[in-house]
Amino acid sequence: MTNSALRDALGRVHAPAPGARIVSLVPSITELLCDLGLAPQLVGRTGFCIHPKETVAAIPKVGGTKDVNLDKIRRLAPTHVVVNIDENEKPTVDALAEFVPHIVVTHPLGPRDNLELARLMGGVFCVEERAEAWCAQFEDELAQLRALPPGPPRTVLYCIWQDPWMSISAGTYIAAMLAELGWKIPDLGQARYPRFEWSQALVDGLDAVLLSTEPYRFTEAHADALEKQLGIPVLLVDGEMMSWYGSRALAGLRYLRLLREMLEG
Repeated sequence: MTNSALRDALGRVHAPAPGARIVSLVPSITELLCDLGLAPQLVGRTGFCIHPKETVAAIPKVGGTKDVNLDKIRRLAPTHVVVNIDENEKPTVDALAEFVPHIVVTHPLGPRDNLELARLMGGVFCVEERAEAWCAQFEDELAQLRALPPGPPRTVLYCIWQDPWMSISAGTYIAAMLAELGWKIPDLGQARYPRFEWSQALVDGLDAVLLSTEPYRFTEAHADALEKQLGIPVLLVDGEMMSWYGSRALAGLRYLRLLREMLEG
Protein backbone atom coordinates (compact mmCIF):
# COMPACT_ATOMS: atom_id res chain seq x y z
CA MET A 1 0.00 0.00 0.00
CA THR A 2 1.39 3.41 -0.94
CA ASN A 3 1.46 6.24 1.55
CA SER A 4 -1.13 8.18 -0.46
CA ALA A 5 -3.59 5.33 0.07
CA LEU A 6 -3.49 5.65 3.85
CA ARG A 7 -6.60 7.81 4.09
CA ASP A 8 -8.90 7.65 7.07
CA ALA A 9 -12.68 8.15 7.10
CA LEU A 10 -12.29 11.94 6.93
CA GLY A 11 -9.91 11.72 3.98
CA ARG A 12 -6.86 12.62 6.04
CA VAL A 13 -3.65 11.03 4.79
CA HIS A 14 -1.47 9.31 7.37
CA ALA A 15 2.18 8.39 6.99
CA PRO A 16 3.56 5.04 8.15
CA ALA A 17 4.59 5.37 11.80
CA PRO A 18 6.92 2.64 13.06
CA GLY A 19 7.07 2.69 16.83
CA ALA A 20 3.81 4.62 17.20
CA ARG A 21 2.29 4.96 20.67
CA ILE A 22 -1.37 4.11 20.14
CA VAL A 23 -4.51 4.77 22.15
CA SER A 24 -7.59 3.00 20.78
CA LEU A 25 -11.02 4.31 21.74
CA VAL A 26 -12.81 1.68 19.63
CA PRO A 27 -13.25 -1.78 21.24
CA SER A 28 -13.43 -3.69 17.96
CA ILE A 29 -10.34 -1.95 16.59
CA THR A 30 -8.41 -2.56 19.80
CA GLU A 31 -8.94 -6.26 19.18
CA LEU A 32 -7.83 -5.92 15.56
CA LEU A 33 -4.67 -4.04 16.53
CA CYS A 34 -3.81 -6.80 19.00
CA ASP A 35 -4.38 -9.46 16.36
CA LEU A 36 -2.07 -7.56 14.03
CA GLY A 37 0.69 -7.82 16.64
CA LEU A 38 0.48 -4.23 17.86
CA ALA A 39 -0.39 -4.84 21.52
CA PRO A 40 3.09 -3.72 22.70
CA GLN A 41 2.41 -0.32 21.12
CA LEU A 42 -1.07 0.10 22.61
CA VAL A 43 -0.60 2.48 25.55
CA GLY A 44 -4.30 3.06 26.26
CA ARG A 45 -7.78 1.64 25.62
CA THR A 46 -11.36 2.05 26.83
CA GLY A 47 -12.96 -0.07 29.54
CA PHE A 48 -15.12 -1.58 26.80
CA CYS A 49 -12.05 -2.87 24.96
CA ILE A 50 -12.34 -6.39 26.41
CA HIS A 51 -10.86 -8.58 23.65
CA PRO A 52 -8.43 -10.31 23.66
CA LYS A 53 -8.96 -10.52 27.42
CA GLU A 54 -5.49 -11.47 28.66
CA THR A 55 -3.74 -9.05 26.31
CA VAL A 56 -5.83 -5.95 27.04
CA ALA A 57 -5.63 -6.53 30.80
CA ALA A 58 -2.12 -5.07 30.69
CA ILE A 59 -3.17 -1.95 28.73
CA PRO A 60 -4.23 1.11 30.80
CA LYS A 61 -7.88 2.16 30.64
CA VAL A 62 -8.74 5.74 29.69
CA GLY A 63 -12.48 5.76 30.40
CA GLY A 64 -15.32 4.72 28.12
CA THR A 65 -16.01 5.36 24.46
CA LYS A 66 -18.18 8.38 25.32
CA ASP A 67 -16.60 9.54 28.61
CA VAL A 68 -12.91 9.62 27.77
CA ASN A 69 -10.44 10.80 30.43
CA LEU A 70 -8.41 13.37 28.52
CA ASP A 71 -5.90 13.88 31.33
CA LYS A 72 -5.05 10.17 31.39
CA ILE A 73 -4.49 10.18 27.64
CA ARG A 74 -2.32 13.29 27.89
CA ARG A 75 -0.10 11.55 30.46
CA LEU A 76 0.23 8.49 28.21
CA ALA A 77 1.63 10.74 25.45
CA PRO A 78 0.29 8.82 22.44
CA THR A 79 1.40 9.68 18.94
CA HIS A 80 -1.87 8.27 17.51
CA VAL A 81 -5.44 7.92 18.78
CA VAL A 82 -7.83 5.70 16.83
CA VAL A 83 -11.47 6.82 16.95
CA ASN A 84 -14.76 6.01 15.26
CA ILE A 85 -17.46 8.38 14.00
CA ASP A 86 -20.32 6.37 15.53
CA GLU A 87 -18.72 5.43 18.84
CA ASN A 88 -16.81 8.53 19.93
CA GLU A 89 -18.05 12.07 20.53
CA LYS A 90 -16.80 14.84 18.21
CA PRO A 91 -16.04 17.29 21.07
CA THR A 92 -13.82 14.64 22.64
CA VAL A 93 -12.01 14.03 19.37
CA ASP A 94 -11.55 17.78 18.85
CA ALA A 95 -10.07 18.07 22.34
CA LEU A 96 -7.70 15.16 21.67
CA ALA A 97 -6.53 16.79 18.45
CA GLU A 98 -5.17 19.70 20.49
CA PHE A 99 -2.42 17.55 22.01
CA VAL A 100 -2.26 14.26 20.05
CA PRO A 101 -0.26 14.53 16.81
CA HIS A 102 -2.38 12.06 14.82
CA ILE A 103 -6.09 11.21 15.10
CA VAL A 104 -7.05 8.26 12.88
CA VAL A 105 -10.80 8.36 12.18
CA THR A 106 -12.67 5.20 11.16
CA HIS A 107 -16.23 4.58 9.96
CA PRO A 108 -16.90 1.12 8.49
CA LEU A 109 -20.46 0.93 7.14
CA GLY A 110 -20.54 -2.63 5.83
CA PRO A 111 -18.64 -5.93 5.93
CA ARG A 112 -16.33 -5.19 3.00
CA ASP A 113 -15.20 -1.97 4.69
CA ASN A 114 -13.21 -4.20 7.05
CA LEU A 115 -10.69 -4.72 4.28
CA GLU A 116 -9.98 -1.00 4.00
CA LEU A 117 -9.90 -0.74 7.80
CA ALA A 118 -7.35 -3.54 8.19
CA ARG A 119 -5.16 -2.11 5.43
CA LEU A 120 -5.32 1.35 6.99
CA MET A 121 -4.23 0.00 10.38
CA GLY A 122 -1.61 -2.20 8.77
CA GLY A 123 -0.21 0.63 6.67
CA VAL A 124 -0.13 3.33 9.34
CA PHE A 125 1.36 1.05 11.99
CA CYS A 126 3.70 -0.82 9.63
CA VAL A 127 2.28 -4.35 9.81
CA GLU A 128 1.17 -4.58 6.19
CA GLU A 129 1.92 -8.29 5.75
CA ARG A 130 -0.19 -9.28 8.74
CA ALA A 131 -3.00 -7.02 7.56
CA GLU A 132 -2.95 -8.56 4.08
CA ALA A 133 -3.04 -12.07 5.56
CA TRP A 134 -6.08 -11.06 7.62
CA CYS A 135 -7.73 -9.56 4.54
CA ALA A 136 -7.22 -12.81 2.62
CA GLN A 137 -9.01 -14.72 5.39
CA PHE A 138 -11.84 -12.19 5.37
CA GLU A 139 -12.24 -12.35 1.59
CA ASP A 140 -12.45 -16.14 1.79
CA GLU A 141 -15.13 -16.09 4.51
CA LEU A 142 -17.16 -13.49 2.64
CA ALA A 143 -16.95 -15.50 -0.57
CA GLN A 144 -18.18 -18.61 1.25
CA LEU A 145 -21.11 -16.69 2.71
CA ARG A 146 -22.09 -15.21 -0.63
CA ALA A 147 -21.83 -18.61 -2.32
CA LEU A 148 -24.74 -19.97 -0.27
CA PRO A 149 -27.98 -20.56 -2.18
CA PRO A 150 -30.28 -17.59 -1.58
CA GLY A 151 -32.82 -18.12 1.15
CA PRO A 152 -36.35 -16.73 1.27
CA PRO A 153 -36.60 -12.94 1.70
CA ARG A 154 -37.05 -11.94 5.32
CA THR A 155 -37.96 -8.76 7.17
CA VAL A 156 -36.49 -8.73 10.67
CA LEU A 157 -36.59 -6.17 13.47
CA TYR A 158 -33.20 -5.87 15.19
CA CYS A 159 -33.59 -4.54 18.73
CA ILE A 160 -30.72 -2.89 20.58
CA TRP A 161 -32.59 -1.46 23.60
CA GLN A 162 -35.81 -1.52 25.56
CA ASP A 163 -37.43 1.17 27.76
CA PRO A 164 -37.52 2.77 25.24
CA TRP A 165 -37.44 0.19 22.48
CA MET A 166 -34.79 1.05 19.89
CA SER A 167 -33.72 -0.50 16.61
CA ILE A 168 -31.36 0.26 13.71
CA SER A 169 -31.67 2.05 10.39
CA ALA A 170 -30.74 0.81 6.93
CA GLY A 171 -27.50 2.82 6.93
CA THR A 172 -25.90 0.98 9.84
CA TYR A 173 -23.21 -1.68 9.83
CA ILE A 174 -25.64 -4.16 11.42
CA ALA A 175 -28.16 -3.64 8.63
CA ALA A 176 -25.42 -4.26 6.08
CA MET A 177 -24.55 -7.52 7.85
CA LEU A 178 -28.20 -8.62 7.71
CA ALA A 179 -28.33 -7.67 4.04
CA GLU A 180 -25.65 -10.28 3.37
CA LEU A 181 -28.39 -12.82 4.16
CA GLY A 182 -30.91 -11.02 1.97
CA TRP A 183 -32.75 -9.81 5.07
CA LYS A 184 -34.40 -6.39 5.25
CA ILE A 185 -35.31 -4.23 8.23
CA PRO A 186 -38.49 -2.16 8.58
CA ASP A 187 -38.38 1.59 7.97
CA LEU A 188 -38.81 3.20 11.39
CA GLY A 189 -37.95 6.78 10.47
CA GLN A 190 -34.93 8.96 9.82
CA ALA A 191 -32.95 8.35 13.03
CA ARG A 192 -29.86 6.17 12.78
CA TYR A 193 -31.01 4.23 15.84
CA PRO A 194 -34.76 4.88 15.90
CA ARG A 195 -37.13 4.45 18.81
CA PHE A 196 -40.32 2.55 18.09
CA GLU A 197 -43.58 1.39 19.65
CA TRP A 198 -44.94 -2.11 19.21
CA SER A 199 -48.08 -2.34 17.09
CA GLN A 200 -49.94 -5.09 15.30
CA ALA A 201 -49.17 -3.43 11.98
CA LEU A 202 -45.44 -3.56 12.75
CA VAL A 203 -45.54 -7.20 13.86
CA ASP A 204 -47.62 -8.23 10.84
CA GLY A 205 -44.81 -7.04 8.56
CA LEU A 206 -42.10 -9.07 10.30
CA ASP A 207 -40.77 -12.58 9.84
CA ALA A 208 -38.76 -12.42 13.08
CA VAL A 209 -37.42 -10.21 15.84
CA LEU A 210 -33.72 -10.27 16.77
CA LEU A 211 -32.72 -9.22 20.30
CA SER A 212 -29.07 -8.19 20.53
CA THR A 213 -26.91 -9.01 23.55
CA GLU A 214 -25.47 -5.48 23.36
CA PRO A 215 -25.67 -2.62 24.09
CA TYR A 216 -28.75 -3.74 26.05
CA ARG A 217 -28.14 -7.11 27.65
CA PHE A 218 -31.07 -9.01 26.24
CA THR A 219 -31.25 -12.64 27.38
CA GLU A 220 -33.01 -15.83 26.35
CA ALA A 221 -35.65 -15.01 28.97
CA HIS A 222 -36.41 -11.74 27.15
CA ALA A 223 -36.61 -13.61 23.84
CA ASP A 224 -38.93 -16.29 25.19
CA ALA A 225 -41.29 -13.77 26.79
CA LEU A 226 -41.45 -11.57 23.70
CA GLU A 227 -42.03 -14.55 21.39
CA LYS A 228 -45.04 -15.59 23.47
CA GLN A 229 -46.34 -12.03 23.36
CA LEU A 230 -45.85 -11.44 19.62
CA GLY A 231 -46.50 -14.91 18.19
CA ILE A 232 -43.55 -14.75 15.77
CA PRO A 233 -39.97 -16.07 16.10
CA VAL A 234 -37.77 -14.04 18.46
CA LEU A 235 -34.06 -14.91 18.46
CA LEU A 236 -31.31 -13.82 20.83
CA VAL A 237 -28.30 -12.80 18.74
CA ASP A 238 -24.67 -12.11 19.66
CA GLY A 239 -24.31 -8.34 19.37
CA GLU A 240 -20.53 -8.48 19.07
CA MET A 241 -20.77 -10.76 16.05
CA MET A 242 -23.29 -8.46 14.39
CA SER A 243 -21.87 -5.03 15.18
CA TRP A 244 -18.12 -5.31 15.82
CA TYR A 245 -15.91 -4.74 12.83
CA GLY A 246 -12.24 -5.67 12.67
CA SER A 247 -11.27 -9.07 14.07
CA ARG A 248 -14.73 -10.02 15.31
CA ALA A 249 -16.19 -9.34 11.85
CA LEU A 250 -14.29 -12.35 10.52
CA ALA A 251 -16.11 -14.60 12.99
CA GLY A 252 -19.22 -12.52 12.32
CA LEU A 253 -19.39 -13.76 8.73
CA ARG A 254 -19.45 -17.35 10.00
CA TYR A 255 -22.03 -16.34 12.59
CA LEU A 256 -24.33 -15.05 9.85
CA ARG A 257 -24.51 -18.56 8.42
CA LEU A 258 -25.47 -19.87 11.86
CA LEU A 259 -28.07 -17.14 12.26
CA ARG A 260 -29.69 -18.11 8.99
CA GLU A 261 -29.85 -21.74 10.15
CA MET A 262 -31.41 -20.61 13.44
CA LEU A 263 -34.23 -18.80 11.68
CA GLU A 264 -34.74 -21.42 9.00
CA GLY A 265 -35.05 -23.98 11.77
